[in-house]
Amino acid sequence: MILIGRSSWVLPRQWKLWSLPRTALAYVLAIDLIALTITTLAVRSTLSGPNSGVRHSEWVAFAVLAVASTMHLEFARGIERRRELAANTSPHTNLKCLWIFAALLLLPLSLVVPLVVLAYTYSWFRVYGRTVAHRKVFSTATYVLASAAAAAVLRAGGLLDAPRVPTGFWTLLVVLAAAATWWLVNYALVIGAILLSTPDATARDALGELSDQIVVCAGLGLGVAIAAVQTSYPWVVPVLMVTVLALHRDLLLPQYQRAAGIDSTTGLATSSYWASAVPAELARADTLRSTVGLLMLDLDRFKEINDTYGHPAGDEALRAAGEAIRAEVRNGDLVARVGGDELAVLLPGAFESEVLEIAERIRARLVTLTVSVSTTDRGTATLDGVPASFGAAVYPAVANTMDQLILAADDALLRAKRSGRNQIVVARPNHSEKLQPDEPAEQTVSD
Repeated sequence: MILIGRSSWVLPRQWKLWSLPRTALAYVLAIDLIALTITTLAVRSTLSGPNSGVRHSEWVAFAVLAVASTMHLEFARGIERRRELAANTSPHTNLKCLWIFAALLLLPLSLVVPLVVLAYTYSWFRVYGRTVAHRKVFSTATYVLASAAAAAVLRAGGLLDAPRVPTGFWTLLVVLAAAATWWLVNYALVIGAILLSTPDATARDALGELSDQIVVCAGLGLGVAIAAVQTSYPWVVPVLMVTVLALHRDLLLPQYQRAAGIDSTTGLATSSYWASAVPAELARADTLRSTVGLLMLDLDRFKEINDTYGHPAGDEALRAAGEAIRAEVRNGDLVARVGGDELAVLLPGAFESEVLEIAERIRARLVTLTVSVSTTDRGTATLDGVPASFGAAVYPAVANTMDQLILAADDALLRAKRSGRNQIVVARPNHSEKLQPDEPAEQTVSD
């Protein structure tokens, strides 16, 4: 079994992998099997070759690259999660390649593979959050195959022993050929998976943007630089981390920031950005045979706060509520302000049980939230609790379109408010049901 959420386990027979079209399933499994075979052969070659074993310097280089790549992923995880969610029927470009290609120039393939596995395992748990496991396994496999192909080019060019950094014109050509091979193999494998798993995707969609591939080339080039520095001046590598993060922000962050909108009052996404994110996420869910959860919530005391303390106090309460909600959702979940006191949470890949678990955490936190607000007479007041009513819906269980999903969640929200507020109501295929205290899956949601 495989862990896919905070507390959810899915049996192998329930994995989304098995819902892929047969050709796509066969393709993915074949790539995974080939990658596993390459890994086995690489390990056997390292253990039984003429210079068997891994040198101390290679273990040191591996440790440096492992730490550096993990730090890079951690520092950039917010950007990467949003970018990964934005990718649907086009390749998801990232800068893991720079650490992997640097490893290819410094380490035997038997150590490159563990670095790839480490990077994607860490990404799955810390960067991408709840996502479809077989996609990350497949991405790991494409990196292994691309690395094996690049390693073969390096050997064919005479660069047999590490470090394989360029020291002349010929070795530079060999390293550039290896980088081009790495890029081409990985790119082709990913495009093949997209076209086979998404029959409606066009070749233009599958190829993605040219600018994305320029980013990959920049990452591979930086990998060569890191390998060269690691060989001669290893203590300079931490300095290059600043360059890596700057490259990440300058080249990758604008890809989703251009479309992003931030509400000036709460710091949450705006309604316009949220409205564009929902259909994109539903389309992504269709591609992955996955689900999308939606929470709509209204603050129960918002009008009372505005009337009693003034609108600035209402804004402060709304901002505090937004921060509390963001603290309880997962990495990559989108929290937006869609109305005056109406907020929405988009939960990619969440099943109903997870949606309700998150909703209950938010509800409980808001009830106990203490907020100090400014009043119209220039004094301050303390709000003990900012309760809210919730409507929950899950795609595609209760809806086939964005409008149906929002309508189902809104209808559930209306029922929650009519039933006494500070409650969670979940939309069902044909009706909405209020959660009851005796339901074992969730806690009591009323006062």
